[in-house]
Amino acid sequence: MSSELPTLPAADGFRMPGEFEPHEGVWMAWPERSDNWRFGAKPAQRAFIEVATAISQTTPVTMVVSASQYSNARRKLPPEVRVLEMTTDDAWLRDTGPSYVVNDMGERRGIDWQFNAWGGLSHGLYFPWHNDNAVARKVCESYSDDVYKASFVMEGGAIHVDGQGTLYTTEECLLSPGRNPGLAKDDLEQLLRQYLNVEKVIWLPRGVFQDETTGHVDNLMQVIAPGVVAVTWCDDPSDAQYESSQEAFKILSESTDARGRQLVVHKLPMPGPLYLTEEEASGIDQSGGMDRMSGTRLAGSYANFLITNKQVVFPKLDPLQDDAVAALLAELFPGYLISGVDAREILLGGGNIHCITQQIPRV
Repeated sequence: MSSELPTLPAADGFRMPGEFEPHEGVWMAWPERSDNWRFGAKPAQRAFIEVATAISQTTPVTMVVSASQYSNARRKLPPEVRVLEMTTDDAWLRDTGPSYVVNDMGERRGIDWQFNAWGGLSHGLYFPWHNDNAVARKVCESYSDDVYKASFVMEGGAIHVDGQGTLYTTEECLLSPGRNPGLAKDDLEQLLRQYLNVEKVIWLPRGVFQDETTGHVDNLMQVIAPGVVAVTWCDDPSDAQYESSQEAFKILSESTDARGRQLVVHKLPMPGPLYLTEEEASGIDQSGGMDRMSGTRLAGSYANFLITNKQVVFPKLDPLQDDAVAALLAELFPGYLISGVDAREILLGGGNIHCITQQIPRV
C-alpha cells in the first residue's frame, strides 16, 4: 500500500533521475477517443501496439485499458505486454502518469502532479479530465510506492532533467494562463527545485509550432546524457518553426548545466512540415477542444523519442528524413538498440512516442 507523504522530495533527499538511467518498466494507455483518434482509434491502436512491442525488447511494458476495450487490447497486444484495466480520459501517460524520484539508498517515490488537460477551462483540450488526474496515484499504488501529491499543475512532458541537477522547460508551457495563473516564473522554479531536487532550470521561450500542449519541452528537445542535448532544428527562415528552433539552439549552446558543463547541442532535423490530410480529418469526430481540420499543421518532431534500458524508440515521420535520423541517433547512442516505429497515427492525436510512455526507474 502506498502512502501520501506530507514532505517534499528534495528535503527528503530524492531526485528525478535522467531518462537514460535504468528502468523497471514503461507504462502506456490504450487510445480510444473518437474525437482525437480517427476511425475509432483503430489505426492508433496498431501504432501503440508497435511501440509497446518495440519497447518490450528491453523493458517490461504495462498497457492500461478501459473495461470496454480490455478484451480487444489483450487479444491484440503481445503476451509479454501486461494489460491492466484502468479508466482514463485519453492515452497520454507521460502527462497523466507519475514522475518518479529516487534516492541513494535504493528507494523510489512517485510525484502525482495536478493534471487539467493542458490548460483547464482556459485552453485545455477536453473536459472532464478527472480520470486522467487519478492515473498517477493508481500507478504508484500498483508498486506500493509512496506518493508526493503536488498542489500545482504540471505534466511529465513539460520537463526534462539530466539527473544531475539540471532541468529544461519552456516558458510557453509553464507560464500559460490555464495552468497555474497565480504562480510567477520564480514561484514555479522554486517548486521545481523542491519537487525534483534540481539546482538549475534552463528556460526555453517556446516549443514546437502548433503544439497543442502549449509548447511541451519533450517535443522540442531531448537530453542525451548529462551535458548533452538534441534539439529540433529548422534552418528555413520562411518556416513557422524557424524562430523557435533558432532561439532554443542559441540559448542551449550558450548555457552551462548545474555542474558547470558547457552544453553540447546536437541538431535533429525537422520532419515535413506535415499536415493533416482531408482523408485523415474525415475519420475524426469533431469536438470543441481539439483542432482536427484538414490542412492543420502537425507538430511533428523527431525529438519526441523514448530512451529506455540501452534502447531508443523513435518516431518515423518522414521518409525523406527517417533514415538520417536513425543514423544520427545511432551516433548519439553508441551501443544502443535504435528502434524506429511508424508514428504518424500517434502524431495525428497530438503527440508522439515520448508523450505516450512513462518510465518507472529501477532501484
